[in-house]
Amino acid sequence: MTLATVPQYDPERITERRDHAVVLGASMAGLLAARVLCDRFEAVTLIERDPLPDEAIPRPGIPQGRHIHAMQKAGQATLEDLFPGYSDEVTDAGGLAIDFASDFEIYQKGGVLANGPTHIPQYNASRPVFEQVTRERVAGLDDVTIWDDCHFVEYLVDDHVSTVEGVTVRTADGEREIDAELVVDATGRTSRTPVWLENNGYRAPPLDEVSIDLAYSTVLLERPTDTRRAFLVLPDSPRTRGAAVFPIENGRWLLTLAGMHGDHPPTDLEGVIEYASSLPVADVSRLLDEHALISEDIYRYPFPSSVRRRYEDLDRFPDGLIVVGDAIASFNPIYGQGMSVAALEAVQLHRTLATADRDELALRFFERAARVVDDAWSLAVGSDFEFPQTTGPKPFGTDLVNRYVARLLRKAHTDGKLTDAFIRVVSMENRPTSLFRPAILWRVAKPRP
Repeated sequence: MTLATVPQYDPERITERRDHAVVLGASMAGLLAARVLCDRFEAVTLIERDPLPDEAIPRPGIPQGRHIHAMQKAGQATLEDLFPGYSDEVTDAGGLAIDFASDFEIYQKGGVLANGPTHIPQYNASRPVFEQVTRERVAGLDDVTIWDDCHFVEYLVDDHVSTVEGVTVRTADGEREIDAELVVDATGRTSRTPVWLENNGYRAPPLDEVSIDLAYSTVLLERPTDTRRAFLVLPDSPRTRGAAVFPIENGRWLLTLAGMHGDHPPTDLEGVIEYASSLPVADVSRLLDEHALISEDIYRYPFPSSVRRRYEDLDRFPDGLIVVGDAIASFNPIYGQGMSVAALEAVQLHRTLATADRDELALRFFERAARVVDDAWSLAVGSDFEFPQTTGPKPFGTDLVNRYVARLLRKAHTDGKLTDAFIRVVSMENRPTSLFRPAILWRVAKPRP
């Protein structure tokens, strides 16, 4: 499901409120979960192991935080619903509003995609800016308390281990127990819930893992303040190298080189320059030649595999516990879908909480969340299977879809309407099936003039 198919957030859906909920992890997924929980619970406690900074700077708990993050249309629109004025606050913090249709140059299938016919606003900023703006809005809610530098120890359960009733946490003052009617695990890929389930008589969720052996190297460049250009060069089999350049706050470009299946970008400047020069477009290399580095630091982020834990396949799960965000699924970050998936999952959590039925709350949420993950997973993982080196469970029909999308992208070199259709899928505004609408099929299939 995408922005077009997930019902819009409606704060009036919930009328009855309960006592207390706990969220583990102040990631974007955790922050957004805390936001929607406020509609159901009188008090929400957000637990974060990192000391949270007062400014927009990277933190240890977000190892990918120094690298490019895209706020796709689905995430932007949903955050605006949850926090009216959010987009303006991002630009007030230094972020930029650019036109995805004209400011963004996308190189795919041997050429640059033509500009789309309609304006598609995209908000660009560093991950710390997006997170800081979101955290400040959540912290400003009367019902939310944030405990940082606080470590999750274990779940509190009833005598039958059938219900999670809170958590034990450790602070500088020692351990303490926090009672809760609902605990939300937003601790990311390192979530301990699957192991906890196995150790307590439950089945761990089935695991899909797709190995891509990806790594990023990122540098910051000075950017003229009147320039908003962005670039994206996706890896395209057999070429395992790619890059992205986004304008962000404080007159900077964030330049990320990416390499799949072991063809990783270097972490020294000379190697970065050489790696960039091997790309099929000169723009990225030219930026490195013509614009000064903000610092000589080169940041690396490895991403060995996309991982999906299929909680929706479980038929038994403890009451009082829900899992969200990267703790459910994390996939190739080069497609920039993570924050949007977290936002749409938050809306699905809100819809689940709005029902009067409290039985099997988690299992009902997991079914809704799976429909959000399905589209993002099929797009990212399906594209990764263009490479014969990619291993893992391949979604049904992937090869046929990849051949069709490759033809669409080649036609999009000269057809801006096809570019528009593709962008609206990548940005999670429309479902991938929208690329097979008759009007799009005709443009893809018709012979070249």
